Amino acid sequence: MTQNIYDNPTFFEGYSRLNRSVEGLAGAPEWPALRVLLPDLRGRKVVDFGCGFGWFCRWARQQGAARVLGIDVSEKMLARAKAATSDAAITYTRTDLEHLDLPDASFDLAYSALALHYIENLSGLLATIHRALVPGAHLIFSAEHPIYTAPTHPGWSVDVQGRKTWPIDAYQIEGPRTTDWLARGIIKQHRTIGTYLNLLIRIGFTIAHVEEWGPTDEQIAAQPELAEERERPMFLLIAARR
Repeated sequence: MTQNIYDNPTFFEGYSRLNRSVEGLAGAPEWPALRVLLPDLRGRKVVDFGCGFGWFCRWARQQGAARVLGIDVSEKMLARAKAATSDAAITYTRTDLEHLDLPDASFDLAYSALALHYIENLSGLLATIHRALVPGAHLIFSAEHPIYTAPTHPGWSVDVQGRKTWPIDAYQIEGPRTTDWLARGIIKQHRTIGTYLNLLIRIGFTIAHVEEWGPTDEQIAAQPELAEERERPMFLLIAARR
């Protein structure tokens, strides 16, 4: 089963204070880059994997989606999502993405934000998503960048010349990595960019866009603390078609 760190009280309390939890999509700096990858949602059937507080589910309905399914493993996240939603066209369900079952050809868009790097059996999940999408449908997702999932320790170090560096540990060796962020012992699945792309290709997706996300000049001007995100990519954004 997927590690359900979001139901850890310490983690959930810390996560609830993040900008992306308080402000929703507007509080996620990578959201503008993800948004431009999305198709017209009017009349579309949408599924959100790792829906969290339901921000994207509600946004999709505002854009005209006909039906939205939000899936998450966390009871606490889903409780918050349901409390913030009053729309019969949005359904939330608690399911482990490692063992997901969806009806064939039932969705026009599959979306996921920062959830897939927790999934051990990613090939199985992507195959399930492929079957659940109609021909020509879209898969749009973000994940922690592989450079970010393979550091020797969290945070920067400084070399002998005083330059910031981001040390990488065994980038080519894929598998679980344990880190401390908001709580201790968080398990993420490290895999290379090549693995992400080749899994999609092997399953039958056509890759439309790959982005190693970094903040724009305008974002840095508004939030100077984002400048360090240009030192190494934090997020990997991928758009594909079935």
